[in-house]
Amino acid sequence: MNKNRELHDDLRQAMRQLCARYPDEYWRELDKKEGFPNEFVQAMTEAGYLAALIPEAYGGIGVGVTEASIILEEVHRSGGNAAACHAQMYIMGTLLRHGSEEQKERFLPRIASGELRLQAFGVSEPDAGTDTTSIRTTAVREGDSYRINGQKIWTSRALHSDLMLLLARTTPAGQVKKRTLGLSVFLINLREAVGNGVTIEPIEVMINHHTTQVFFDDLRVPADSLIGEEGLGFRYILDGMNAERILIAAECIGDGYWFIDRATKYANERVVFERPIGQNQGIQFPIAQAYIDVRAADLMRFEAASLFDKGQPCGAEANMCKLLAADASWQAANVTLDTYGGFGFAKEYDVERKFRETRLYQIAPISTNLILSYIGQHILGMPRSF
Repeated sequence: MNKNRELHDDLRQAMRQLCARYPDEYWRELDKKEGFPNEFVQAMTEAGYLAALIPEAYGGIGVGVTEASIILEEVHRSGGNAAACHAQMYIMGTLLRHGSEEQKERFLPRIASGELRLQAFGVSEPDAGTDTTSIRTTAVREGDSYRINGQKIWTSRALHSDLMLLLARTTPAGQVKKRTLGLSVFLINLREAVGNGVTIEPIEVMINHHTTQVFFDDLRVPADSLIGEEGLGFRYILDGMNAERILIAAECIGDGYWFIDRATKYANERVVFERPIGQNQGIQFPIAQAYIDVRAADLMRFEAASLFDKGQPCGAEANMCKLLAADASWQAANVTLDTYGGFGFAKEYDVERKFRETRLYQIAPISTNLILSYIGQHILGMPRSF
C-alpha cells in the first residue's frame, strides 16, 4: 500500500509539472479558436502517459487503470482537458485483449511511441446512440476484404487520428439469435481510408472536442482489419466500457477539485460589504458540500479502479463512480459560477469554459438515467425500466 501511495504521489507530481507548461491561457486560446492541443498531446505521448495501459512488452508503461485515472484527473485538475487524447487509453484495450498477436505487435508499439494515434471510436449513429445493437453500418465479407457502408456520429478526434476502432454489423439483426450478436470490431487505417471510401465532416458543438461525423461509402478494408472473432464485437466493446467509465469519472473528479479550488480562493479574496463573501454561509456551505461530494466520488473511483486492476467484476462500481463523479463535478461547476457571480461568465476566468466541458458528462459516454436503470435492474433486481 505504501509503495502504491509513493508511486501515485510521484505520478501526480510529474503530471503537475507537465501540465504547468500548459496554463489557463493555453486552453483558453484553443477554446477560442477551436484548435487542437497538438503540443500537449505530443508532450503526453513523449512522457509515455498515453501508453500507460500498454504493456511494457509493446513499448508502454504497463500500469493499471488506477494510475491511468490519476493521469487524467491531474490534467483536469490543472484546468486542462484530456478529451483530446483520453480515448487512446480505453480504445486500445479492445486491441490488447482481443487482437491477434500479429495485430498487437504491428500496432501497439507504434501507438505507444506516438507514430500512430488511435483516438477515434466509431460506435454511435444518428439513429442508434445508446441502443448500440440497432446500428446500421454494415461490413460485408467479400473474399479477402470487407466492404463497409454506413455513418457514425459524435466521433471525436477523427480528423486527428491515424486509426479508428469501428463497430459494424456483419450479420443482419434478423439472422441472429440475440441482437448483441452479429456485430464486429475493425481497426481502420484512416490515413488510407480518407478519400477512398471515408469522408469526415466536423460538427460544431458547444465544447472544443473536435467532434465529427464519418461516412463510409463502399470502403474496402483487408480481412485482417477484423479484431477478434466476427460477430462478437459487442462483447469486445462492452469489455472496455468499465475502463472508460472509470477514466471519465477521474476527469470529472479533476474538474470538481479545480472548481472547488477556484471557488474557495475567490470566496476568500472577494470582499463585499467589508467582509469576504466566503464568510457568508450561503457561499461557504455550498462549496463545502461540493467538496464532500467530490471526495465521495473520488473514493468510489478508486474502489472501481482497484477491482478492475485485480480482474474482478466491477460493472456496478464503474457505473456508480461515473454517476457520482459527473454529478459532483456538475454541482461544483454550478457552485463556482454562483460564487463568481457575473465574473464567472467572463472568459478570462475560465469558469465558463470548464462549466461547458464538465456538463457533457451528464450524458456521455453514458447518461445518468441509464446508469440508474442498470443499477435498478442488474444490482437491485427490479424489472427492466425500458
